[in-house]
Amino acid sequence: MGFIGTILYPIEWVVAWIMYLAHEGLTLIGFPDGAGPAWVLSIVVLVIVIRIALIPLFFKQIKASRGMQLLQPELKAIQAKYKNKKDPASREAMSRETMALYKKHETNPFSSCMPILLQSPIFFALFRVLHGLGPISTGAQDPIGPINQSVAGDIESSTVFGAKLSDVFLQTDDLQAKLVIACLILAMCATMFFTQRQLTMKNMPKAALEGPAAQTQKIMLYGMPFIFAFSGVNFPVGVLVYWTTTNLWSMGQQFYTIKRMPAPGSEAERLMKERKARKAAAKGIDPAETTTQTAVIERPKGQRQQPKRKDRQKPRPAGGAGATPAQSGGTSGPGALTEGGDESSASEGPVVGNGASTTSPTKPVGPAATGSGGPGKASSGAQAKGGPQPASGQARSKTQKKPSGSGQPKKTGGR
Repeated sequence: MGFIGTILYPIEWVVAWIMYLAHEGLTLIGFPDGAGPAWVLSIVVLVIVIRIALIPLFFKQIKASRGMQLLQPELKAIQAKYKNKKDPASREAMSRETMALYKKHETNPFSSCMPILLQSPIFFALFRVLHGLGPISTGAQDPIGPINQSVAGDIESSTVFGAKLSDVFLQTDDLQAKLVIACLILAMCATMFFTQRQLTMKNMPKAALEGPAAQTQKIMLYGMPFIFAFSGVNFPVGVLVYWTTTNLWSMGQQFYTIKRMPAPGSEAERLMKERKARKAAAKGIDPAETTTQTAVIERPKGQRQQPKRKDRQKPRPAGGAGATPAQSGGTSGPGALTEGGDESSASEGPVVGNGASTTSPTKPVGPAATGSGGPGKASSGAQAKGGPQPASGQARSKTQKKPSGSGQPKKTGGR
């Protein structure tokens, strides 16, 4: 076992176990045991397990790709700044500014390549597992995980339309196997081309379709299928099944992304807006009006509406501007004592139950309002008539203040 084999052996072991467990699960639901379609479908299950595990990286790839698209204007500005400067200091400054821009926006051009880079070891591990089925079945090679001599013989005998999983186009003399392998190579290249084309043509803004990066993408769009077509003649049938299934999964993911999460400024975004407009028109809703209403009604999260300040009316002196405050027992002021010894205001009405006044504290009180001969007889007149007495310890009116001392009342002018 060489250096590459030592590195790939743990991945080969994981791939072998996934295929074996998938085969056991398929036999439980009715597929025949031993050589048969269950081993072919176990490769499909292997693809599904791997791609589900890579879904977080797929969304990270989308985020990185969108970030790179949004950075294109700033990247072009940096390139234009150092366009005619070829000295090493300028090249280093350009690289430093570019990396600072990536760090500022938390994006990386290599993040979009991460899913492909992580699938490459799995691809080569599966290639080595399928390529070693023959030696393992004859005992010339050690088992890989659960794939021992008998299991390797069953996998090797399993066929896809008459072609064994271990057959290679350049190493088989079976014409039917060659035809099946050629069809699989064609399907692998076609799905790869279609996936890349819909990503490039529909889900990229017009600005990203110009310049050196766009030319590189076009070269990859047309060049990669040819590269895989020429290299596919050296792949076993099982690897071709794996790669074709992977391309179909990628096609479905791209279709979902383009339809649900198109890139800003792309053709896919324009088509999505047209679909939403047609749906809104079918429901009798004007999309522009709905957008305006939403913008007016909705408030930004995290803000609360501040209460409006209300100007409170200042208390007026009892009896109006020219009235004399009520006096009793030589004590004057708004908080004069009554004959019963309780603190009360001449402007207060009878107290009921809980001590609340039934008369507005700001209502002026004069001689005519008291019903007695003078301003100082308000409380005694109420007692003589047998009216309700002020409660002991009654709280003062909120609109009146306790005078700082005896003497002349504090003059306050009403508004």
